[in-house]
Amino acid sequence: MYKITLSILLMLAALCGWSWKEYQSARQTPVVPGEQVTVEIQKGDSFEQITAKLLEQNVRIKPFWFKIIALQEGASKKIKIGEYDLKGGMTISELLAVLVAGKPRQYAITFPEGWAFKDILQEIANNPNLKHTLANTDYPTLLSRLGVDSSHPEGLFFPDTYFFEKHTTDLALLKRAYDKMQIVLNEEWNKKEANLPLKTPYEALILASIVEKETGAKAERPAIAGVFTRRLEKGMLLQTDPTVIYGMGDTYQGNITAKDLTTPTTYNTYTIKGLPPTPIALPGRDAIVATLHPEKGNSLYFVARGDGTHIFSDTLKDHNTAVNTYQRKKSDSQTRKIPHF
Repeated sequence: MYKITLSILLMLAALCGWSWKEYQSARQTPVVPGEQVTVEIQKGDSFEQITAKLLEQNVRIKPFWFKIIALQEGASKKIKIGEYDLKGGMTISELLAVLVAGKPRQYAITFPEGWAFKDILQEIANNPNLKHTLANTDYPTLLSRLGVDSSHPEGLFFPDTYFFEKHTTDLALLKRAYDKMQIVLNEEWNKKEANLPLKTPYEALILASIVEKETGAKAERPAIAGVFTRRLEKGMLLQTDPTVIYGMGDTYQGNITAKDLTTPTTYNTYTIKGLPPTPIALPGRDAIVATLHPEKGNSLYFVARGDGTHIFSDTLKDHNTAVNTYQRKKSDSQTRKIPHF
């Protein structure tokens, strides 16, 4: 009897020793292979389902020890949903810490300055990591869902790079871009120059969108804004090509003709006084700042050099000279701007 009991005790001791060794090995041995593994935890996943997903990604865990360690660390019921990047060489404890911390993988989407709202919608539709809820939604309905009191979405969304978790809705992303534009616009409006011919932040947004489209040269924006400000003050037509192009919509094929300049649309600033009814693009902060702090001076005209910058003129005579130099080198069928100031 004594010998049998001793044998059992020795077997139990050996088993305990083996189990302890296995436990320590499970805690200390790296389980994530290679450089990185990505796993997505979805709403409703049980711990067993999470374990299965890790095994599918070749994470070298032993389910029994994985559960024991998770219970010991109080992690089994604290794992948060999301898509996680697990670095190669992680131990079970490090892996669990990532899943519990709830900092999922981030994706990025960029809305460049000068884009139209239709470009934003196309970029969103092409992104496979967003949850798409806006298909076939008209503009009034979309704006209503965003809680925006406006009839047209153009220019209301701040151009920037936005980071988001997988399955973020397209609507939630647009709300962030809208909220950021409101913050930036109000910040800059509160610091604006006195006596501008702009009554509301929205009017500033309209003019800033024109400044944005007229030049890609950051240093020129205050000068461009200065020209438009003085023209508004004097009651002159703005006569800016980007508004004509916007008003032409899909009929624009890359060139503006003399007929286009004289064909009335609600956006054609060669035929309408003052600002168009809405912005024509996404203005960035630089364009908004320039619009609210226009450069002082006397220039009322500008014409493109062809290298991305412009020649500014105080008088129509000087402007016509600049047009002859830089624009009328082109054939009449490809005329960009015909001065009728």
